[in-house]
Amino acid sequence: MNRRGKLVLGIVAVTVIWIALVIGGTFFGGEDLTQADKNVLVLAGDKYEQPNGAVDMAFMIHLENGSIKNYTPVYPGGKVHPSVAAPSNIGGNLRLHDCLWFGTDVGMDYAKEIVASETGMQADAVVVVYTDGIDAIIDSVRPLKVDGQVTDLKAEDIVRENDAYNGYSGSESVSGTMSRGDAVMVLVRALSETAKDPAKKNAMVQTALDQYNKGNILMKPQGSFARLLATKGLESIT
Repeated sequence: MNRRGKLVLGIVAVTVIWIALVIGGTFFGGEDLTQADKNVLVLAGDKYEQPNGAVDMAFMIHLENGSIKNYTPVYPGGKVHPSVAAPSNIGGNLRLHDCLWFGTDVGMDYAKEIVASETGMQADAVVVVYTDGIDAIIDSVRPLKVDGQVTDLKAEDIVRENDAYNGYSGSESVSGTMSRGDAVMVLVRALSETAKDPAKKNAMVQTALDQYNKGNILMKPQGSFARLLATKGLESIT
């Protein structure tokens, strides 16, 4: 996985948090995830790598009575479907990385089946997020201040600037001083502070709806995760 791929987990975490604030309360319906224990599979896709996007990273969010308690990284590498064939030009069985190839709707089902087969974890809902969506939300409220300083960086670069990439073996320079989780929270806190301005929060809402309509945020069952986040909000994650 390249450096951009390694960033996706952090960006997805931010996106999931922001679904709580900007989409929650709009798309109701679907399975009620606020009751009992549930698992939500989140897929981070590079929308332009192949048909419908390639899954660069994934993780399972575990919920207890609607509150997010923890998440488990689910790396695409080496994880394949027990029976569905991959596209003919790839060969073998369908990989998690390629699960969206035949369409996002069926692809989310394939992702659930792959993860269940490979890890034993069962997902009650699936969310696909693309970095285009979160970047559009950030762009809608610029100038964005991070730790009091205005920045024009994209989400990936904000995380990159702060993340120390402990253990990263690539040749790119490493300037960050934080863990991955702390680097992500730098962006979360910046967005949270921005949302205190009602006009900017409204801009985020409108942009998120637009990104949902453009297919940069996908959910199955429709509305189930948004319903959860509308009920629980940011405090269920932080």
